[in-house]
Amino acid sequence: MKPNKPKALMLAKRQLPEFVWDAVTLEGLNFTLPEIQTLLDGITVGGHRIADQQIAVNQGQAWRTIFDWIETDRFDITNEKACRLHAIAGKEESLEWGRFRSGGVTIAGTDYMPPDAARLPDLFDDMVTNASRIPDIYDQAIHIFLTMARCQFFYDVNKRMGRFMMNGLLLNNGYPAINLPARRQLEFNQLMLTFYETADQALMNTFMRSCLDERIIRIMKE
Repeated sequence: MKPNKPKALMLAKRQLPEFVWDAVTLEGLNFTLPEIQTLLDGITVGGHRIADQQIAVNQGQAWRTIFDWIETDRFDITNEKACRLHAIAGKEESLEWGRFRSGGVTIAGTDYMPPDAARLPDLFDDMVTNASRIPDIYDQAIHIFLTMARCQFFYDVNKRMGRFMMNGLLLNNGYPAINLPARRQLEFNQLMLTFYETADQALMNTFMRSCLDERIIRIMKE
């Protein structure tokens, strides 16, 4: 598959409602895909809490921000960009948004403890350096996602932030995004718990690659 930035970006834009629907479903929010499409069009829907609708809208806005950065050659994996994106994606949801967490956190289901807050800026820089040394773009992108999830740079929205940065990197290099289908939530959660404990990325790398949409890959190859 040859990289094609305009095509990869076009396909991602068409998938936006699906990206947002899967993301909020993974967070336990019970929206239908048509409801997400309606919210992304700027129209509220009945039967849902305002806070839940805001989470969905925030995810859409974060994606649109990534698209804009890529189209204007402003996307990169930096502390500043991650925090600016978190200010959108984590608004009103995270304890603090738009900056790295200032205190400790835990991860449900595991005894693994994320690093102290004081270490986070250096760990982010290390992540970027290590990723740049990985020859394969999908290995690079998945490394970014997994490292952001394990370090927990923010009080909340960490896995979504990792996927945003992962997919921004892929799209910026002309490759299709990886969408995590909500139907694979159990498998994802089980593998992530093992990853948190071991820091071994191999199984999660295989899983994330298996989430690539074969339809999108076929279109990219045309």
